Amino acid sequence: MKNLFGTVLILTLAMCANLGHAASKQEIDAMIKETMSKFYKHSSAGKALAGKASGILVFPKVIKAGIGIGGEYGEGALLVGGKTSAYYATAGASIGFQLGAQTKSQVILFMDQSSLNAFTHSEGWKVGVDGSVAIANFGAGGELDTKTLEQPVIGFIFSNKGLMYDLSLEGSKFTKISR
Repeated sequence: MKNLFGTVLILTLAMCANLGHAASKQEIDAMIKETMSKFYKHSSAGKALAGKASGILVFPKVIKAGIGIGGEYGEGALLVGGKTSAYYATAGASIGFQLGAQTKSQVILFMDQSSLNAFTHSEGWKVGVDGSVAIANFGAGGELDTKTLEQPVIGFIFSNKGLMYDLSLEGSKFTKISR
């Protein structure tokens, strides 16, 4: 059983690695521009919040795959003042009932300077350990839930494609990468 577990884990992680290649600065920047445009069209409330955010972490394409054991990976950048501050990778692993693959976009808003500083000064920021991210919940008319608006870090997940569906960032780790 342990050998099967290990084999499935290796195959899942290899599949994620093959689906997401290391992108250049130019590729990441172009994908971020397109993702932010889609984000603004998707949510006027999100666009208004982004205008107030101290920093915006954008992952245009996060690929998740799993067969009992899952893995995910994506590359993006932190925008401060509308400009790229640094490039980041997100990675995570999960165990449980799962089968399939999906691609999603993630936009994480740091609503105050102290939450942005906690993120940028970490050596690998893990959701649920180093900080929590409130996933945006929309009410009637596409407005954000009031509790969400009060949070220092707000996450948006959209453009889900594929067979697996997961609206969570729990366990995701963000690490600075050089590009």
